[in-house]
Amino acid sequence: MSPARGAVRIGNCSGFYGDRHSAMREMLTGGDLDFLTGDYLAELTMLILARDRAKSADRGYAKTFLTQLEESLGLALDRGVRIVANAGGLNPAGLADAVRALAQRLGLTVDVAHVEGDDLVARADELGFGAATGTGAAPAATSGSGAAPAATSGSGAAPAATSGSGSVLAANAYLGAWGIVDCLNSGADVVVTGRVTDASVIVGPAAAHHGWGRADYDRLAGAVAAGHVIECGAQATGGNYAFFTELDDLTCPGFPIAEISADGSSVITKHPGTGGAVTVGTVTAQLLYEITGPRYANPDATLRVDSIELCDDGPDRVRISGVRGEPPPPTLKVSLNSIGGFRNEMTLVLTGLDIEAKAELVRRQLETALPVKPAELEWTLARTDHTDADTEETASALLRCVVRDSDPAKVGREFSSAAVELALASYPGFHATSPPGQGQVYGVFRPAFVAADEVPHVAVHADGSRVEIPPAADTLELAPVPPSALPEPLAFGATVRAPLGRIAGARSGDKGGSANVGVWVRTEQQWRWLAHTLTIEKLRELLPETTDLPVARYLLPNLRAVNFVIEGILGEGVAYQARFDPQAKAIGEWLRSRHIDIPEELLA
Repeated sequence: MSPARGAVRIGNCSGFYGDRHSAMREMLTGGDLDFLTGDYLAELTMLILARDRAKSADRGYAKTFLTQLEESLGLALDRGVRIVANAGGLNPAGLADAVRALAQRLGLTVDVAHVEGDDLVARADELGFGAATGTGAAPAATSGSGAAPAATSGSGAAPAATSGSGSVLAANAYLGAWGIVDCLNSGADVVVTGRVTDASVIVGPAAAHHGWGRADYDRLAGAVAAGHVIECGAQATGGNYAFFTELDDLTCPGFPIAEISADGSSVITKHPGTGGAVTVGTVTAQLLYEITGPRYANPDATLRVDSIELCDDGPDRVRISGVRGEPPPPTLKVSLNSIGGFRNEMTLVLTGLDIEAKAELVRRQLETALPVKPAELEWTLARTDHTDADTEETASALLRCVVRDSDPAKVGREFSSAAVELALASYPGFHATSPPGQGQVYGVFRPAFVAADEVPHVAVHADGSRVEIPPAADTLELAPVPPSALPEPLAFGATVRAPLGRIAGARSGDKGGSANVGVWVRTEQQWRWLAHTLTIEKLRELLPETTDLPVARYLLPNLRAVNFVIEGILGEGVAYQARFDPQAKAIGEWLRSRHIDIPEELLA
């Protein structure tokens, strides 16, 4: 099917800093687009860029964006595709200059604008963001935390002198779309921003194309919904999808496109002939990613997630309609990244018999040998061993030790020496996956909130002229939505003990130190069972790690989904690496693997 008349086609080519490098060119050559967007930022990425900027004031932006443009900028200009990306990170002006220099080197004429004002690090103490000042609890519904894989963090330790432990290294408010709109209306071919919400790079082009006003809340919220679906790239086209075995070809999934109409409704699709799939399921999964309750706040409008309706619109086309919006909250979320201290870790291999006794012995030996115990010392035993295993690897368990302290010596030389000295004096078969290192800097993420009128929002045009973007005049404090009514229960017959994932999909992710797990089913009968069965108490039973943590549950009947928010499960954020899965990417799959009594008729 063809796009709706007047719809603007917005493709996305990046879901994180380090996403598929060829995606920009693929999106430009694969079919027609009006705009191409890219999301390069995440809470962890801001820390990486802050450490990069600390080494040189010229750095602090996503360098891969430039290398992608080198092979694609001319193509975009030839095809009339305008580019909007938040790759500017902590230095959008520097990236804009770098794009201009690249265009000059390539012999291209290009109008480059940028958006700035989000960087509040110089005002951290003034605004109460200092290390000793509590920032208060984050309103759960705030958006814009698209996550980069943890592997992105391997950027080398920042010099210790860069920042004292606990001091704020980066403080960035999440701006909205109106600076982007101003830049596009001024004729910009390329707009780069700092920390705007992930969806804003899509909302901006839609609002500029359709001429929306700031009070068009339903239309803006519709664009927020579409933006939230495509902002994470291939996650909308089958990537990280619970029912991936049902998709034909995931070898190289295509990147998504949102065709956004003037009324704010949209169709999610992809270029023809690309891998993956766009289905109601893949779109549902992404809508549940890193959200909380029925209200999903954005600086331009608050999206009522509970209003979203999905339906098939043809092969690889899913329509989003019925979206309602509300005025944005009066505050902006601020991403605070600090140097938390130094950390080190070691994973010991325990093979064969007496696994628990071997673990207890080496724990006691190492803790006794340490001259001074680090501030934090954590042990985790993963029983990956099998009885009577036919390979050594499957006969082995993994014992992980993590240490953290503000003194690098306590987690570096002292820890490493104590561990190595046990090599010939501990349990039989002693060895590690790799020798302990000297320790590295780790980061801590904290959310904060600031009145929107305290944050400058500036559109900087190619000629250097600057336009101040005023904060929203009409705002609405976030408040809980009355819980959706439970569906009428059904009387079921015999049950079967089976994995929850036999009928339910899930998508999970990080929200600062917390995590969300969205669970959905595909039929009305399954929904009526899920809503009554998967309670907070049942979640705690299935995921014992959540037993002592605050958990909230939200029903989203239109999506046949239940969303859980598990507070504090990630400690002080992704960079803190408090658990085996520091970004909570696989909690949903863990939940799906747990066995539960499911009515036989639902499994048919």
